[in-house]
Amino acid sequence: MPWQQKDHMTIKIEFIEQALSKKFKLSELCREYGISRPTAYKWLARYQEDGVNGLAEISRRPHQSPNRTKAEEVELILKTRSEYQAWGGRTLKQYLINQGHANLPSESTINRTLHRHGKILPEESTKRERFIRFERDKPNELWQMDFKGHFRTIEGRCHPLTILDDHSRFSICIKACLRETLETVRPALEDAFRSYGLPDEMTMDNGPPWKGAPPFRLSRLTVWLMRLGIKVRHSTPYHPQTQGKDERFHRTLKDEVLKFHQFQGVKEAQEYFDDWREIYNFHRPHQGIEMKCPSSRYQPSKKKFIEVLEPVEYGPEDIVRKVQACGTISYKDKRYFVGEHLKGENVALRHSHKEGIFEIYFCEIRIGRVNLR
Repeated sequence: MPWQQKDHMTIKIEFIEQALSKKFKLSELCREYGISRPTAYKWLARYQEDGVNGLAEISRRPHQSPNRTKAEEVELILKTRSEYQAWGGRTLKQYLINQGHANLPSESTINRTLHRHGKILPEESTKRERFIRFERDKPNELWQMDFKGHFRTIEGRCHPLTILDDHSRFSICIKACLRETLETVRPALEDAFRSYGLPDEMTMDNGPPWKGAPPFRLSRLTVWLMRLGIKVRHSTPYHPQTQGKDERFHRTLKDEVLKFHQFQGVKEAQEYFDDWREIYNFHRPHQGIEMKCPSSRYQPSKKKFIEVLEPVEYGPEDIVRKVQACGTISYKDKRYFVGEHLKGENVALRHSHKEGIFEIYFCEIRIGRVNLR
């Protein structure tokens, strides 16, 4: 009997008609229709009480649901999401807890609420690959610095310069720049150093203005940073994960600011950057640091910025040479190129453990070596 092709109501009516006809035993009909005897008695009772209408499916949904999200909670969630349009359930919940709201629904319930009201697009639901995080033990041990890829404004282009503390994820700087040059980077760094002090190390990319020409790849920027006592590192070529935290910060900046605004120029972009940086540092929970705000893990460095640098001093055992205008030093009637951006600076030659090999130091940082043979 091909009754599976019929709808459920038709099957019920056929069963009732045959059962009331008394032509078949109820047990035989139950086997034929694949139902239990209690179900058969239930259908017959409902039919006798209310006719065909009594056979309609009754919703199993409870009349009251104590776990249902309250209207005021939904309104709060949607209002907060409208203000922070890229935040998901986890970030929204922690932010609202930090604001003093208690008894909030779960993260998954908040996400379902956002889906139900069309606040989360399908592409935002894509699960991102989890990865192992490495971080420095204390604030200011390492700052990551880079330019985010430029974007168009009405007046031209904007190149956001970003600096991030590795330990806390605290945003040290977001500077809207017209171009990626030393003339734009150094003033931004000076402002950052005056506000937050000096880091122990900084890591940056391999192109200009971060890195210079061979052999030691020093640029004017890195020479200045080394004079301040900052150890300079460069990311591994073709491995952006070396600066992974700053790269992730760039994605957050894009998701929460850039894709929602068309700026007139760098001045207007800077105003938005300043406002958002305040939110990011002091209000936005960060998943990479156990849903804490970056400001809760950051404090300024005790190393103060030196406005006027004193001449570099070396030890009595060092062989000190001044770098000439052409970027070379002289030793034992031979010239060695150390870098054009070191011109006018003193460097030190120090004996290595290998005969004829000297280590070249600028300040207290080894920048290379020369082979006298």
